[in-house]
Amino acid sequence: MIFVVELPADAEPRAWFAYDAGDLLRKVAAGDPLPAWQVHDCISLRELLDLDDETPDSPGAEQRHPALFALAAQHGWEAKLYRADHLLPPGSYRAEPVSEAEAAEAALRARGPCRIYWSEAEATAAFERRDDPAWQGSGWRAHQGLREQLVALEVLADDC
Repeated sequence: MIFVVELPADAEPRAWFAYDAGDLLRKVAAGDPLPAWQVHDCISLRELLDLDDETPDSPGAEQRHPALFALAAQHGWEAKLYRADHLLPPGSYRAEPVSEAEAAEAALRARGPCRIYWSEAEATAAFERRDDPAWQGSGWRAHQGLREQLVALEVLADDC
């Protein structure tokens, strides 16, 4: 399980969970102003070319898409490219993998301050750190939100 506590400056904290990185990405993308494929995408060069109804053999395709052909000469047409507009320059693709978790985290951080706990143990330890600055002052609401998620998923007993 992954636990998220969003700490917006102008609204109440919000705590929620995701089952895994894929679920986290789906939930983050659903609430993001960008389309899901701009939050995270993994696509081959051939598929990118196909989006313009072209193939590598289409007449004039190399002149219309010189960057794709240059990448294909380096990596091949089946090479996967990754996009994550909150992490990389918007609209750019790169050959080095961008995981779903990295893209989701970048999108969450673009919204504002947040805490991401990548495991039940990490979330429980954070909950138990009563002196954490995030829990001080009005942060008690964020602390309570995390507690509610941990109890709902039976990570903590309801009597904590």
